[in-house]
Amino acid sequence: MNIEKEIEESESILKKIKQFEPDPYYVNYYFNSYLFSINNTYHGIFEEANRDFGLFISEYTKDAFLEKASEKNDQKALSFGIWFEKKYDEYHQSGYPNFIKKCCKLQNDGKRFPKIKIMINAKERYVNDPNQEIICNMKYGKIGSKEELQIEIRRQLPIFLEIINYKRKNFKEPIINKNQVSVSTFLDIDGNEDVGILDASKIYISVLKRVVFEAREKIKELTRWT
Repeated sequence: MNIEKEIEESESILKKIKQFEPDPYYVNYYFNSYLFSINNTYHGIFEEANRDFGLFISEYTKDAFLEKASEKNDQKALSFGIWFEKKYDEYHQSGYPNFIKKCCKLQNDGKRFPKIKIMINAKERYVNDPNQEIICNMKYGKIGSKEELQIEIRRQLPIFLEIINYKRKNFKEPIINKNQVSVSTFLDIDGNEDVGILDASKIYISVLKRVVFEAREKIKELTRWT
């Protein structure tokens, strides 16, 4: 597996998600493809680690790697597996990376995502800014027409602006107008927080690149004198 090609694939799929925002049907389709590519990148890390440590595993996962390293009592390979586990958790503590991590797990477990929501939100966000779901006619999970969506957005926009600007005035934050909002797809994995799919996916690419870079450096460090 070529890790660079998988990362390029993730970036290419990201453009598709952006292209089809905020249609839940197509965003869902491409977001699943994006997560599949992310998972492949992590498999690629352990494929490279397997080759460099000489473990001869056939399933390129962290668990399979650690199991084989333990079975062979390969302390350097074990050290890498434990290091990676800790580093992965470290990089996924904050909001967006943690969201992508949970989405990857749902996909790996073969579970379906909750309903993707279309929501109005501020382009430049402050802490605890509200979002507002747009309810429009859907057919087979697709938006009926862009015109219908625009009508619904125009209808609900004044309410959203009133709510968010009331909150911002109370916190002495800048108020916004209709030109400072966007309409995006959101997903709530835990039942308590809606997360923007496109924003989370964009930010995660840099996280993924850092994890790959540091994993390769760690493998070099541990195999240098092998």
